[in-house]
Amino acid sequence: MLEIIYRDEHLIAINKPHGLLVHRSPIAAEATEFALQMLRDQIGQKVNPVHRIDRKTGGILLFALEKQVEIAMQQAFMENRVHKKYLAIVRGHTADAEDIDYPLRKENGTLQDAFTAYTTLKRTELNVAFGAHQTSRYSLVEAIPTTGRMHQLRKHFAHIFHPIIGDRTHGCNKQNKFFTETWDMNTMLLHAARLQFTHPITDQSISIDAGLQPEFTRVMQLMGW
Repeated sequence: MLEIIYRDEHLIAINKPHGLLVHRSPIAAEATEFALQMLRDQIGQKVNPVHRIDRKTGGILLFALEKQVEIAMQQAFMENRVHKKYLAIVRGHTADAEDIDYPLRKENGTLQDAFTAYTTLKRTELNVAFGAHQTSRYSLVEAIPTTGRMHQLRKHFAHIFHPIIGDRTHGCNKQNKFFTETWDMNTMLLHAARLQFTHPITDQSISIDAGLQPEFTRVMQLMGW
């Protein structure tokens, strides 16, 4: 059963587990469970996602219960009027704080502005050898994307040479293999922690928070955080 973390007459949000698809997709034909269908069956009501998060990302996924709300919230996401906060565990020791202003290309080749601000919350250095290094360094970061490009956080952290652990597409394959072999962990350590927005119907300020999923918490413990 999905964890419902917000609900009113117009909107409902879940804390999506890592690895769960939002809806059916031809690029993941093997999948048999989808957040859209699971939530619909759970509450006995039609739901429509108003934004997307990657299959391997855990955390807040927001749905609309009415068409007009779906359209309004999609517009709010497109216009960057929804404040998003993510947590990620990345390779290496990141700066205390940094702004990543690095344009990203769409699938058709069009270049789009993309901006992410992050703050480092914790760092660790484990006495576990990796490659030529006698220790392994990692950071826990809070990331705030002010644009909403596809795979923006994944691409931005890879761009600054601090890839997100478990990101197979844009991350470090050697590091991902190391986590699988050392700790039996292959989850992408990216979590959608908070959404803040103005409710399209009531005009109230809404803030939704999602607790960490078990996989993310386990790695936090491994890191001594």
